Amino acid sequence: MNRPQPRELIVIKKSFVTTNMLRITLGGKNIHTLPANQESGYVKLIFPSENQKPIVRTYTIRHQRADEIDIDFVLHEDSGPASSWAKQAQPNDSILVGGPGPKKLIEEAADWHIFVGDMTALPAISVNLATLPQNSKGYAILEVISESDIQPLKHPNGIELQWIINPHPGEKANLLLEQVKALPWMEGQVSVWAACEFSSMKMLRAFFKQDAKVEKEYLYLSSYWKLGSNEDQHKEVKRIDLEEMEQ
Repeated sequence: MNRPQPRELIVIKKSFVTTNMLRITLGGKNIHTLPANQESGYVKLIFPSENQKPIVRTYTIRHQRADEIDIDFVLHEDSGPASSWAKQAQPNDSILVGGPGPKKLIEEAADWHIFVGDMTALPAISVNLATLPQNSKGYAILEVISESDIQPLKHPNGIELQWIINPHPGEKANLLLEQVKALPWMEGQVSVWAACEFSSMKMLRAFFKQDAKVEKEYLYLSSYWKLGSNEDQHKEVKRIDLEEMEQ
């Protein structure tokens, strides 16, 4: 299948969602080359780089309207190329955008649900929570940098939101796992959606697969980043990890 060609989009506006999350709204004449209904899917943001191939970073489509999409950026002290660009972006700036890639949605055909993620996963989790049937039940364990990063999220009343504060993302790799282990386990089939830093993901994976014995079709697990690594380095770590899992 042919991949869609990257298209140039234009910065429409920017706004802070919370203290450490910045939203960039993109649009322009090429926005209609993005298919409709792609919220929680990902796009590739392509940044020019001197004397080497372009820098590519992966981000989730948080909102999609007829002529705009919103991309949320987590702001770190040691900003990478994407968050640095977002901080400096001004209306009418342009950026090359590839994709979209597949939407990442939880398996709804379960008795209850668990979402687990840090701020990099919050856009995708937010879309999932907003699209679940209103009678859904379960938990969402959400790690944020500060109390001021807690944001109102549309979600079924039966999904309990639990916010964890971690001022140093990527450290305390067992933080999310310990919160999951403390959950009262509900009756019936659980479906799990979890995405976070690489080391945290591996701990969650071991628990959900080995201890909780969640079946593959009800389990989505991904690492969105790795402490101390850029996206290219993280991609290689993920490749090696997958090979080891298959041995």
